[in-house]
Amino acid sequence: MIEQYVASLSSYSGDIDFVIILIGVLVGFWLLLAEGIFFGFIFKYRAKDGVKAGYVTGEEKEYTRPITWAHSLVLLCDVAIVYFAVIIWVDVKQNLPEADATVNVIGQQWAWTFEHPGPDGEIDTEDDIRLVDELHLEVGKTYHYKLSSNDVLHSFSIPVFRLKQDAIPGRTITGWFKPTGTGAHDIQCAEICGIGHGMMGARVIIEDAETHAAWVQSHSTPMLADNSPEQGTTDEDR
Repeated sequence: MIEQYVASLSSYSGDIDFVIILIGVLVGFWLLLAEGIFFGFIFKYRAKDGVKAGYVTGEEKEYTRPITWAHSLVLLCDVAIVYFAVIIWVDVKQNLPEADATVNVIGQQWAWTFEHPGPDGEIDTEDDIRLVDELHLEVGKTYHYKLSSNDVLHSFSIPVFRLKQDAIPGRTITGWFKPTGTGAHDIQCAEICGIGHGMMGARVIIEDAETHAAWVQSHSTPMLADNSPEQGTTDEDR
């Protein structure tokens, strides 16, 4: 249902959608039922000529029993919501699967900086690919992200992943995601972070393995050996 409006493109986005829909259905049911009873009573017990108003203390069993039943059912719905929410929270926020790759995500007023692993497949090495406002990922790979902020509180949000994580100055927060579809999609800052907050948008580019490998190669720093003169060649020879 939700994916009709916002694509669902991570391994856990469907689970998060399920909790949102569950909350909406259960809360919506009780809202409509309560409002229906409320307006029904207004109509049924409206003032009528020649009919005196009755006095009800609210302590009679015929009135307390339906309230007790409804209260118990509402509590049962709350338990169901908490149960599923905790299971999914633990899976997304507490369990950290083994990563195929790691990216650094740095928030600052007012842009996102992304550091991708280069051809060696490792992050924080000399061949890292550093881009502003553009994150490149390979579909089907599990990524760890190292999230930090250079200045104030930001919030790293990728709607198609159903991901939202605050970036806190002085801390590096590790999370994960696994893209399940390709395409270019929005990245947002979901925390008001200053006058330029509304302009702090970026894009995530999710590519198939071949396209992503070509992108990595095209953004790699050429090896010095590739640009060096052949052994034994002098300036005069050239």
